[in-house]
Amino acid sequence: MKHLIIGLAVVSGSTSAALGQSFVGKASYYGYGGRTASGGRVGPMTAAHRTLPFGSKLRVTNLANDRSVIVTVNDRGPFVRGRVIDVSVHAAESLGFRSAGIARVKVERAPER
Repeated sequence: MKHLIIGLAVVSGSTSAALGQSFVGKASYYGYGGRTASGGRVGPMTAAHRTLPFGSKLRVTNLANDRSVIVTVNDRGPFVRGRVIDVSVHAAESLGFRSAGIARVKVERAPER
């Protein structure tokens, strides 16, 4: 029981921090024809995040070139150590890192319209 409580505190703490402020880390991209964890498909501006709720709108900024896009979380991942988000192929192209495969990015909640 003690381990469960500690695990829940860690998960909920990282989610609330991610929802309330920006964070920096490595991004990669993905694209496949199957369904996502939310039941949808990978779209032109979608993303995978480990804990944020499906439908969350995020601004992802490539720190190397200052390009940014707004993506919608509709999948879970990435499951590679050290990566904070996976974006769709189109988003990676727009951010300018498709050929490199990964980029250092800042992720923040997108402004409400």
